[in-house]
Amino acid sequence: MAHYLQLGDIPPKRHIQFRRPDGALYSEEVFGTEGFVGPTSTLYHIHPPTQVAGWKKLYSTKTEYVETDVMRMRHLKSADWAPKGDPITGRIVLLGNADVEMSICVPAEKMEYFYKNGSGDELLFVHFGSGTLHTSLGTLPFHEKDYIVIPKGVTYQMEFNEQPADAPPARYLCFETMNTSHILPPPRYLSKKTSQFLEHAPYCERDLRLPQLPLTVDEAGEFEVRIKARDSIHSYMYDYHPFDVIGWDGCYYPYCFNIDDFSPIVGKHHMPPPTHQTFEGHNFVICSFCPRVLDFHPEAIVVPYNHSNLDSDEVLYYVEGNYKARKGIEQCSFSLHPQGIPHGPHPGTVEKSIGAKWTDELAVMCDTFRPLHPTKAALEMDDPHYPDSWANWKSQPQGDHGDGKTPNTW
Repeated sequence: MAHYLQLGDIPPKRHIQFRRPDGALYSEEVFGTEGFVGPTSTLYHIHPPTQVAGWKKLYSTKTEYVETDVMRMRHLKSADWAPKGDPITGRIVLLGNADVEMSICVPAEKMEYFYKNGSGDELLFVHFGSGTLHTSLGTLPFHEKDYIVIPKGVTYQMEFNEQPADAPPARYLCFETMNTSHILPPPRYLSKKTSQFLEHAPYCERDLRLPQLPLTVDEAGEFEVRIKARDSIHSYMYDYHPFDVIGWDGCYYPYCFNIDDFSPIVGKHHMPPPTHQTFEGHNFVICSFCPRVLDFHPEAIVVPYNHSNLDSDEVLYYVEGNYKARKGIEQCSFSLHPQGIPHGPHPGTVEKSIGAKWTDELAVMCDTFRPLHPTKAALEMDDPHYPDSWANWKSQPQGDHGDGKTPNTW
């Protein structure tokens, strides 16, 4: 983030003496990007962050893609995916390319270690569950429908609360940059002079939840930090707790943003997907399709027109709402519509949508500007009949309008 934040105790100037109560110096760390010219925070540790007790490589994280030469629409049904692993080892990559990977996680275990992604930024969307993201830069409570932006290099431990007996298991969706880019708000929402969110932006600084106290853990023992880098997970051992930061300031930190705080931009005619953009990385964008008033031209067709994304693959993750107008779509489904193949409303939904004033559907979309490839796990969820769901279309006679109920608007 470009917005300045300070948490805990820091000295009045950078790079000067800052002493502990026992007279020893705190250990200063400049924690930043782009070779000292990108967003940076400055951290003050009780112990030198370079003091490593041991390290070893654990396992490879290189993703194996399948059917890389196949181009067809897909429907991945992930609702019944069984809980496994912890919030890191439980991640299952479904789709990806050289720019971004998309995975789901339905954790069954607690994290017994700390984690740092040294390869790229992470954007988590919490579908079910709540908990706390403990980080070296402070604490972030999270709950359902939160986006959690975790910049590259932030050490964290994700802790979920126990779900009620009648609730679905905790689940989140993860987008991870694979090309060293960062996940940021779209530049068109921000002032070029101050990086302040502009008046036309669908969310602003007030909607962001920032790291908070407690911050510092001063504890000796054996602590494992697992670091993802170079297509592998590496285990680093420390004799002190990795959250030994007494204070920090800067513009590089994790934060939360709830999708319900996104203010959809609506119009007289159907608004294109960029209207719903929420974040972006290099060669991909993330959009939020939220409950909203539908198009208000007296003759509006409120479902999207047929369209060919000639330069991008389109993935939708269905969070909640009424999916009756799209055949077979259910909560936790993914749809993939690859570049160059026209797609649009399912048969019968155009006429049925006429007269509708509101949609309650909620979805997260990712458009990528290079083709996406599935994994073996994705094929296990793949509905082979989805490409045929537009077949047998018959035009409805004029005047055979719908019932005005909430349509599917994707």
